[in-house]
Amino acid sequence: MIQAGSPFIQVICGPRQVGKTTAARQFMDSVGFSSLYATADSPVPLPPEWLEMQWLRAVREVEKTQTPVLLVLDEVQKIKGWSETIKSLWDQRPADVRLLILGSSALLLQKGLTESLAGRFFLHRFPHWTFPECRKTFGWGLDEWLFFGGYPGAALFSNDEESWKQYISDSLIETVLSKDVLQLQTVAKPALLRNLFGLSVTFPSQILSYNKMLGQLTDAGNTTTLAHYLTLLESAFLISGLELYSRGKQRKRGSSPKLIIWNNALINALGLRSAAQCVDDSVWRGRLVENAVGAHLLQSLHAPNQSVTYWRKGALEVDFVVEIGNQTTAIEVKSGCSGEMGGLSAFKKMVPESACVLLGGNGIPLEEFFAENPQTFFRGRR
Repeated sequence: MIQAGSPFIQVICGPRQVGKTTAARQFMDSVGFSSLYATADSPVPLPPEWLEMQWLRAVREVEKTQTPVLLVLDEVQKIKGWSETIKSLWDQRPADVRLLILGSSALLLQKGLTESLAGRFFLHRFPHWTFPECRKTFGWGLDEWLFFGGYPGAALFSNDEESWKQYISDSLIETVLSKDVLQLQTVAKPALLRNLFGLSVTFPSQILSYNKMLGQLTDAGNTTTLAHYLTLLESAFLISGLELYSRGKQRKRGSSPKLIIWNNALINALGLRSAAQCVDDSVWRGRLVENAVGAHLLQSLHAPNQSVTYWRKGALEVDFVVEIGNQTTAIEVKSGCSGEMGGLSAFKKMVPESACVLLGGNGIPLEEFFAENPQTFFRGRR
């Protein structure tokens, strides 16, 4: 990962509480030379001088030990001008300092990397935990994962649903909103952003027009504001608003977004249903299944030549349209054995070269889909 003389800064980006820091500390223990750890996750924003101080610590450690030193900087995006400072230090490094950066705000991290550190970094993405990971670690079945989601720390509370909901709400949702969104971004209406989050998790995997959102939110401003706030929520790995599919590269950005919550835990922690009630309510379970499929796609397909959208024309609809390079795949999700398939047929007529996939029901088992990376799952399907 970090070899001698490596010209690259290693970057780990992903949601809070999925194991980024744990993985970094395990890596520190395994490298075979000195390592230093520091976090910028402070209630008060730290100045750029803090980065210079950590870098000086690493340089002194190299001089002291006459060996390489691994410097791990956590939540570095919270420091104003962090990328410019690191660029200056990195380009002038006289010692064998190897740098690993962790961050939980995709927007700010990517902005700094592309603007100041272009060509100097290698990005590693840490997603929410998948179904196979939770099944192996916690012994969960599919319905348990659909309810509790992929936050490993919260699994400790899975035997006490009320405590689990409180933990997700207080320690995760509130922390992400206050520290990774509101503290780091210019948000004119913080209450609106919070309300938009609360509204979105009640409509998982559903198409909700901006006008309908405006009608249900107090002091909602305009559709541009809502679209911007959805982007901020996406940058914190919370919610995405999928666009309507259209042939070619030109997307219909004014279309009604399909709301996908990146982890089902965010839905169920704020909901009134218990895990057992989610299983018994077939309609709601269907929404959880479809949302989990969307989240699984979004967490894996993020390259410039990859996209996840939906398609709808009149009463006909396709749950997801995945584009990987020049391959287009239409996906219909079924949590039961019945359901109309007219959307897939209509889409196939419109895009004859596309592949059509049925997940769940009489199609590909959901467990099989969730067990595989979408990068390879759709390859070669027709």
